[in-house]
Amino acid sequence: MMRRLLWLALLVAGSAPAADNLRGQQLYGAQCAMCHGAGGRAVMPGAPSFDRGNGMMRPDLALLASIRAGKNAMPAFQGRLPDRDILDIIAFMRTLQQ
Repeated sequence: MMRRLLWLALLVAGSAPAADNLRGQQLYGAQCAMCHGAGGRAVMPGAPSFDRGNGMMRPDLALLASIRAGKNAMPAFQGRLPDRDILDIIAFMRTLQQ
């Protein structure tokens, strides 16, 4: 727990290692694409697409909190994926073009 708090403190301070969008692409394909589409255009009703008009302008920590918590049909990923993996997924999501 202490290590996680330290890591989050470093992230907020801007000293955390950069997210890995290539690793994020792999994780996105395994965890997210079935609902949100391989290219970020939702394939499941009610799932958001990841273009800039659907929340991608939010800060990474806000997206991290949303993914951790889940919503509606989307499961909570807290405890299923480490924060580092979720941040890698967010980095990849930001590369998706609509």
